[in-house]
Amino acid sequence: MSENSIARSSTIMAVGTLASRITGLVRGLLLVAVLGTTLLGDTYNVANTMPNILYNLIIGGALTAIFVPQLVRAIREPDGGSAFISRLVTATSVLLGVLVLLSVIGAPLLVRLFASSYVGRPEFNLTVLFMRYCLPQIFFMGLFALLGQVANAKGKFGPMMWAPVFNNLVAITVFGYFMHISKGWRVSTISHGQAMWLAIGTTAGFVVQLACLIPVIRQTKIKIRPRFDWRDAELKKSFHLASWTLAFAAISQLSYWVTVNLSTGAAVRALKEGITTGVGYTPYSNAFYILILPHSVVTISIVTAILPLLSGHAIDRKFHEIQDELMRAIRLVGIITVPSAIAFVLFGPLITRTLFFGISDSDARYLGVVLSAFALGLLPLSVNLIALRGLNAFENVKLQVLSNGIMNIVASLLAFILALSLPAKWVTVGLAGALALSYYVGAWTSIRLLRRYSINLHIGGITNLYSRLALLYGVVAVPLYLLKSHIPGGNTVELIVVLSVSGLGYLTLARAFKITEVGAAFALFLQRRR
Repeated sequence: MSENSIARSSTIMAVGTLASRITGLVRGLLLVAVLGTTLLGDTYNVANTMPNILYNLIIGGALTAIFVPQLVRAIREPDGGSAFISRLVTATSVLLGVLVLLSVIGAPLLVRLFASSYVGRPEFNLTVLFMRYCLPQIFFMGLFALLGQVANAKGKFGPMMWAPVFNNLVAITVFGYFMHISKGWRVSTISHGQAMWLAIGTTAGFVVQLACLIPVIRQTKIKIRPRFDWRDAELKKSFHLASWTLAFAAISQLSYWVTVNLSTGAAVRALKEGITTGVGYTPYSNAFYILILPHSVVTISIVTAILPLLSGHAIDRKFHEIQDELMRAIRLVGIITVPSAIAFVLFGPLITRTLFFGISDSDARYLGVVLSAFALGLLPLSVNLIALRGLNAFENVKLQVLSNGIMNIVASLLAFILALSLPAKWVTVGLAGALALSYYVGAWTSIRLLRRYSINLHIGGITNLYSRLALLYGVVAVPLYLLKSHIPGGNTVELIVVLSVSGLGYLTLARAFKITEVGAAFALFLQRRR
C-alpha cells in the first residue's frame, strides 16, 4: 500500500476526527467557562475521567485493537462472523453492566484512591456525586468501541469517527445552558441538582454516540443476537489476549493515578498558599486535550486505517509489508505532528489565551505553559502508537505490556521527583514535562521490541526526516515568535497570523526541498479537489 493509499483510507476518518476534535474543543472551552480551572473544575474532571479509566481497564483502545485481528479472521468464516461477534458483544455487555454497578457503589473509594487530598473536604462529596452520574458512560463507551471495531473490520471507518461529534453536540448544548446560570459557581455554591444534571447531560452524549452506530452495523449484514455459549475457542482466545490487555491498561493507569493525586494535591496546597491561578488537574487535562488534536486527527486515523491490513499481513506472514506500512505511517504522520509540536512550544500561551474564555488571563497563560511542556512529547507519542499497532498485528500483548510498563514507571518516577522539587504553582507544568519525556522511552522500547519479528523501523531515517521538517518549520516560526507582539489586533488576530503564515511557509519550503511525503499529500489533496 502506497502513501496515497494509506491517505485515502484515512481521509474520511481524518475529516470525521477533525470535526469531533473541533466540537470537543468547543465542549471543553464551554466547560472551563462554566466550572473554571480551580478546584470546582477539578472535581468534575476527576469524576468524568473515571469512566475512561475503568473503560480502558476493561475494553480500552489497546483491547479493541486486540479484537481487530480476531474480527478479521472471524469475518472470513462462512457466516461472516455473526456467531463470534454475537458471543463477543453479549459477553462484553454483561461485563460492562457489572462493572458499572460495582463502580457506582464504590465511587467513594475511587475518589479516595484518585484524589486523596479531597478526603475530609467539601470537594470529596461533590466529586462522588459527579462520578456516580458519569460512571454509566462505561457501558455505552465500551459497546461503542467494540461495535466500531466491527464496522472497521468490514471497511466502514467513517461512522466511528463521526459519532463522537453528536456526543459533543449534546454536551455543548448542556454546557451552553449551564453557562448562563453558573455565574461565580464554587464548590460551596453549586447545588446538588445542578451538579446532577450537569453529569447526566454529559452521560447522555455517550448514549447518542452509541445509537449512531446501530444503522451502520445493520448495513454490514452481520446479525448480532444475544448468545451465551461462551466456550467458543476464538472467544476464549480473545479474552485470553484481553487478560494481558488488562495488565496493559492497568499499567497505563499507574502514571495517571500518580498524576491526578499529585495535581489535585498541588491545587489544594496552592489554595492554602493563597495562589489564585488554577494549577491543578483541570489545566493538565485541558492542555493535554489540545495537544492530542493533531495526534487524533492524523495518527489515529492512519493507524485505524492500516490496522486491519497489518493484521491480514501478519496472518499471511508478510512481515516485510508490515514494516513498509509502519514506516510509511510514521513518515506521513510527521508531516503534521512535527510542526504542531513546535507551534505548541512557541505559541502555547497565545493559543490558550485566545481559546479559553470566561477565565482570567493568568489562568489561560498558565494553561499555555502546560501545553508547551506537553508538546515536547507529541512526536514520540505518535511514533509509539504506530509501533504498538505493529505488535497488535501479531497479537502479542505481552510485549505491549512490557513497553507500556517501562514507559509508565519512568513517567511516575519523574512525576514524583518533579512534584517534590517544584513549588506548588509549577507542579502541573512539571507533570506535563514528565509525561512528555516518558513517551521517548516508550517509543524507543516499542521499536526495539518489534525487532523480534524482524520488523526494523529505522530510527535514524525517522530522526532525519523529522529533523528536516522541524528545521523547515522553525525557519518560518521562530521569526514570527520574536515578532508576534508587534502584530496589531489582539490575541485572535495574532494567533491567526502566526499559525497561517508559519503553516503556509512550512508547506512551501517542504515542497521546494522536495520532501516526498508532503508532495504525496499535496497530490492527493489536488486529486480529491478535482
